[in-house]
Amino acid sequence: MINKEEILQNAKLWFKESIAKQHIKNTKKLSNIKKFQINPFLITYLSNFLEGNNEPISIAKALILPKVLGTSINTSFGTQIQKFTSNVLSSFASTTSGIDIEFIDQIDGEKKYCQLKSGPNTINKDDVETIAGHFKNIINLGKTNNLKLGFHNLIVGVIYGEKEELSSHYKRISKDYNYEVIVGEDFWHRLTGDKDFYSDLIKSIAEVAVEANFKNELNEIIIELSKSDYIQELSKELNS
Repeated sequence: MINKEEILQNAKLWFKESIAKQHIKNTKKLSNIKKFQINPFLITYLSNFLEGNNEPISIAKALILPKVLGTSINTSFGTQIQKFTSNVLSSFASTTSGIDIEFIDQIDGEKKYCQLKSGPNTINKDDVETIAGHFKNIINLGKTNNLKLGFHNLIVGVIYGEKEELSSHYKRISKDYNYEVIVGEDFWHRLTGDKDFYSDLIKSIAEVAVEANFKNELNEIIIELSKSDYIQELSKELNS
């Protein structure tokens, strides 16, 4: 029996400990101007686009906000997939090389050997060949051990997203190698047997978001960054 409530609670704890805390830690480092690779052609444009001026505080916001709301948190999420497997889906953990989890598909009743990926754009060209190689080895190993495995038993599971959002690399796994890529709601439905589990998972993690009010601290970091010599001089030059 799949304990869906346990998965939801583990997911919430994983997000809080592995994603939110790291996000805050990375954000605190951004008071240092050396943490940025500044494009001098764009920064003043972005400052005006965001705040309508080139004051130091506006330049600092234009530097920090894209990082804290985009690259920093997305990078953390993508690199924590192994912790997600071990902390959230430990009951499905696989001992098979090249496989993250094993489970009985609650839709078709077949045993699935699954490699987990975080999102619809998180693999590259070389990953496709690596995944296909792992799966081929598992099929061959199955033959050696008199275990009948077909292409339908080996899948890539994508934690979030929609099928139409899958990158061309994911599509190659299906088109060129005949392995199914199952994404978002469909993946969680097959894993748990609950069609609403994906939305429940999103809601559960959203509870962490309610606790993640970092507004005052972020404003302090922006103010600290705005005091850097580079930003002060740039603003003075532009407004003189």
